[in-house]
Amino acid sequence: MIETKNVSKSFDNIRALSDISVNIDKGRVFGLIGTNGAGKSTFLRILSGVLKQDSGIVMIDNENVYENITAKAKFFYIPDELYFFANATPDEVVSFYEKVYPLFDRDRYIRLISDFELDRKRKINTFSKGMKKQLSIIIGLSAMTDYIFCDETFDGLDPVMRQGVKSLFAGDIADRGFTPVIASHNLRELEDICDTIGLLHKGGMLLSEDLDNVKADIHKVQCVIQDKELEKKTLEKLTVLTEDVRGSLLTITVRGKEEEILSAINEASPVFVEMLPLSLEEIFISETGIEGYDIKKLFFDGEKAVGESS
Repeated sequence: MIETKNVSKSFDNIRALSDISVNIDKGRVFGLIGTNGAGKSTFLRILSGVLKQDSGIVMIDNENVYENITAKAKFFYIPDELYFFANATPDEVVSFYEKVYPLFDRDRYIRLISDFELDRKRKINTFSKGMKKQLSIIIGLSAMTDYIFCDETFDGLDPVMRQGVKSLFAGDIADRGFTPVIASHNLRELEDICDTIGLLHKGGMLLSEDLDNVKADIHKVQCVIQDKELEKKTLEKLTVLTEDVRGSLLTITVRGKEEEILSAINEASPVFVEMLPLSLEEIFISETGIEGYDIKKLFFDGEKAVGESS
């Protein structure tokens, strides 16, 4: 298990993380999402011992992480900006990692690099960004660590490769209780792989829960209530996170139990009412909207979510 308690980190006068407390259970995929500059990359660097927190506790399997070789042998960290030795080949890099990770499986590395159709003898500096990402994942999985920390891991991978990586993660989770911690701006990519999500915003953790529980507590409803006074009173009874009106059609995101939400709306004798599936992206928008975040900053051309490294 990974455990952080009241972790804070500042860079000069910039507060990157503030009192972060979260538990990450073994054998589950933890997705770390957040607004631009929320502190996702900083959090992963602290988890991996690259940075030391200003205050608080960071532990892996009841061991402090920072400057602890035993604890660091339990995880592999893949940063957003990859680094490989100058002029090195994959085989030469692996020779280094074999000395760092006692359980490194060279046979698995050879098998995976063949499956991904990468040249073991080619200079890594001639690889594309996507190929370097693939290599980092191959090495990370071959290290046979209990945990892997991934910062924008799927960025640069084509759809086929993304599905391949997810399948490898799923296999290791099932076989040996492997635990990926994945930070990403691509919420759709995380939705079909994560068991638990942590939502960072301005250095604070807005929520850290099982994804199923989050979806059970937030609902999207479309309805048509002809009596506008009744509609207003109905909305006042509910914990409305977002509201959109298009003509007579009202679409709301509401926190609470599904039965209670529908009961309140039905009291207004709606002409039409329907519960809709709620995506992780919509949950993100709802939760950050409560904190006053301008969601327009996350979109390009009104449709495509974009993000820069935290």
